[in-house]
Amino acid sequence: MKDYAIQLRDVGKRYSKSGKVKGLREIRNKLLGKKSGMDYHWSLKDVSLSIKKGESVAIIGGNGSGKSTLLKLILGVTSPTRGEININGNIGGLIELGAGFHKEMTGRENIYINGAILGLSEQQISEIIDDIIEFAELEDFIDTPIKMYSSGMKVRLGFSIAIHVDMEIVLLDEVLAVGDASFRKKALAAIKDYLHGKTIVFVSHSNSQMRDICEKGIVLHKGKKLFEGELNEALAFYEEEIVNKKKKSRVMESAAAK
Repeated sequence: MKDYAIQLRDVGKRYSKSGKVKGLREIRNKLLGKKSGMDYHWSLKDVSLSIKKGESVAIIGGNGSGKSTLLKLILGVTSPTRGEININGNIGGLIELGAGFHKEMTGRENIYINGAILGLSEQQISEIIDDIIEFAELEDFIDTPIKMYSSGMKVRLGFSIAIHVDMEIVLLDEVLAVGDASFRKKALAAIKDYLHGKTIVFVSHSNSQMRDICEKGIVLHKGKKLFEGELNEALAFYEEEIVNKKKKSRVMESAAAK
């Protein structure tokens, strides 16, 4: 385990499709982990993987493949329904737009709150706060409540916190999908610079971004891991085994309907 930053063994995550619980019996069954008549969906099922210290890994898959659930499990935001997760190192990152921000508080106050959650003292946060604000390009808005921020401003602030706080493992989920082109270019350069040598788990729909940042790829489809290996091989597998097969299936369905 000492050579690995992240290890998952037979991990599964199950959600209720409706999210509703009917009656005391189902509440009791849910609390006790017993089966009930509820309709469940496995967001991840029997996933095992290993990420070494210092590796940069892309999680590849379409919508609904389980990418975001995987990152939440690794970060500890949610717990697995079954299986085992081992994390070796302090961990942080940006996995959901606005996650961890208190909307009624200012950007500055949120920096202190997030830093404290990540284990920094007030003095340590004060030493880096100016760098966080400058990188996020929020000097004119840092004392404005977060609820007034655009989605791009939230991403800039969250990303800036993620790269300036000294974490050994960094999770980044679609952080380069929001914001203007100049900030995306700046953020991409920062990932290479600030996070060099750290363990990175990266989710993006951009093959070029994944190639710029990652050396390894893990392919998820319908909650299952189908491939784990070198990045270009993972991208080729995803294109051939999932994307192209979907296209062929649509063509056949369209032809059959005529």
